[in-house]
Parts: sequence; structure tokens; C-alpha cells
Amino acid sequence: MNDSSWGAPPQAGYWGPSDQGPVQGAAPAGPAYDAYHAQQTRPMPIVPDVPAHGGGDQDDDRGAARTGGPLFRDETPSTPPFQAPSQNPEPMTSAAHSAPAPPKKSAGRDLGAAIGVGVALGVVIVASLFVVKAAFVGVIAVAVVVGLWELTSRLAERKNIRAPLVPLALGGAAMVVAGYLRGTEGAWVAMALTAVAVLVWRMTEPPEGYLKDVTAGVFAAFYIPFLATFVAMMLTADDGAWRVLTFLVLAVVSDTGAYAVGWRFGKHKLAPRISPGKTREGLFGAIVFAMAAGALCMQFLIDDGTWWQGLIVGFAVAASATLGDLGESMIKRDLGIKDMGTLLPGHGGIMDRLDSLLPTAPVVWLLLVLFVGSG
Repeated sequence: MNDSSWGAPPQAGYWGPSDQGPVQGAAPAGPAYDAYHAQQTRPMPIVPDVPAHGGGDQDDDRGAARTGGPLFRDETPSTPPFQAPSQNPEPMTSAAHSAPAPPKKSAGRDLGAAIGVGVALGVVIVASLFVVKAAFVGVIAVAVVVGLWELTSRLAERKNIRAPLVPLALGGAAMVVAGYLRGTEGAWVAMALTAVAVLVWRMTEPPEGYLKDVTAGVFAAFYIPFLATFVAMMLTADDGAWRVLTFLVLAVVSDTGAYAVGWRFGKHKLAPRISPGKTREGLFGAIVFAMAAGALCMQFLIDDGTWWQGLIVGFAVAASATLGDLGESMIKRDLGIKDMGTLLPGHGGIMDRLDSLLPTAPVVWLLLVLFVGSG
């Protein structure tokens, strides 16, 4: 029922016979008129005047429904009862217009800090890599020890798993040096001795939790120092510095391509239960960027390398780096943490930078040996 069907606008607060005289377009008012219409209509309740746009604290919610909703099903909320439309009515704000604007995409990192730290690390790596090879081996050993400290600390805090850090740190550093001096044989021997040291060291403590502690210790020895040893083994070739640089460049370019393309175009989740931020579009960006960089690096940096070999190496790096990233994301989800540490502003911890590098190192080492040899 629309209140415009009532002919004349009644007085505020009263619905009934009118004493205001006739209204244009309506029958004349009078006793006979009112008596007739009193038989055709029913009395309406007395209602209070309603402000045009509410009042008090409701001023910012113009266009919203009143607390009880319309009095009648067909009441038009845009023109309140008993109030003639204004010549210049104030525009009502729709719910869609009053809703907050969707947030802009955020990069999710402190890009300034991340770039600054990345440049500083790059300077240290390049300087040690091309000046004194032994210094770069020391850089690898330091990164391994810090990564082991971060991993064992998080395991102890979140899961009460106490993998012995001392034998892991000593064995991990020795593993890197052995790989550089003695190749794969030295790396495997050092890995075996580190595992034995973990088993023995843990025997000095009560037996409760022994199995989970030593299992985590052996896993940590393989995951961090053993995989990092392949970087030291790349360095032993005549063009070892360029091989290591190619490995680092491809890993960084893959990560950058995934990040840039995924942030801009990413819509389809790659592994939402493991890493919700990764998308299939980002993986595609990682592959394209890494393959392009691989073709250039193999053609111009590696002795006897060709561009088509670089395409294969780049594709393999994108795949292994993504799997390494997902692997550490799985560990962090199990531990219930976002980052392994806070040592590197804008990046997290050392392990948050090594996650894609560690599984990529043996892949690049093997492909380079197959394509251009180990010398």
C-alpha cells in the first residue's frame, strides 16, 4: 500500500479526516466527503515525524533503512511520509558507494630493506667469489652454521625437538670444506661422520625423545650443509666462479620472475594448502625468466656452454627452486611460523633465503657436469 493513494497529505502524526481544505487533483474536503471515505478506509496508527536522513549519530548513514524498516510494504524510502519532495533533493548514497574501496595490492615485503640487504649480500658474495675462492667457501660455511642454528632453534621452540647444534655446526662446516677439497667423496664421508656425531652427542642426555632428536639432526645435516656442499664443488672447476655466479643469478632471477608475475597477474593458486601466495602464473614467470637468463649465462659465462643448454638449466632451476620454496613452506607451516628468523630485514632469516638455493645447487652442479664437464 503506497501512502500516495491517500489523496491529501494528512497532518503530521495523524491519519484521518482533513481540515486543510481541498488539494489539487483531489475531491473537495468536507463532512460528506470525510464520512464517505471513513467507510471506505480504515484508521491508520499515529506515527512520529521521521527526519529526512535520520539524526544524531546516523548522519553518516544516509540512505540506510530505519531501525524497524518501512512501516508499509510498499512505502517508498526515498521520500519520507508527509514531506514534499525538495526542488534540489540531496542525493542519497547507495550501499555500494558507501562501501570502502577494495585494498590495493601490496607487495607483502619491505622492499626497501629487502633490496638493501640483497645488494649488500651480493657485494659480499661477488667480492669473495672473484678475489679469493677460499673466502667464498668461508661464506658458505658461515651461512650453513647460521641456517642450522635457525632451524634447530625453531624445532626446539615449536616442537620441543632438540637436535644437537654443536656436532651439526662443526660437521656442517667440515662438510663444506671437504666437498671443496675432496669432491663428492669428501662430502659423503663428512656427512656420514656428522650423522654419527649427532647420534653420539645426543647420548649424553636422557633417553626421552632420543629418536626424534637424532632424526631431526640427521635431516638437518642433509638438508643444509650437504646440499650446500654442491656449491663449493662447483667452485673447484676452472671456471668455477662463473658457474657459481650462474647458479646464483638463475636462482635470483627465478624468484624475481615468480614474484613479479605472480604479484601482477597471479589468480590461480599453485599450492594453496602449503603456500597460499604462490600462483601458477608466478611459476610461469619463474620458468620464462630463468630460461632466458640461463640461455644468456650458458652462452657467455660458461666455457663451452651453449644457449640451448641454458634453456634446460633455467627450466630445471625454476622447478627445483619452486619445490625448495614449497618444501620450506611445508616445514614452517608444520612449525606454525612465518619466517625462520629475523636476521635479514625484508627477507626473514638465512633459511628464508637458502630455501630455494639448497635444492637447486645439486641440480645445477649435475647439469653443468653433464653439459661441459667437471673441469
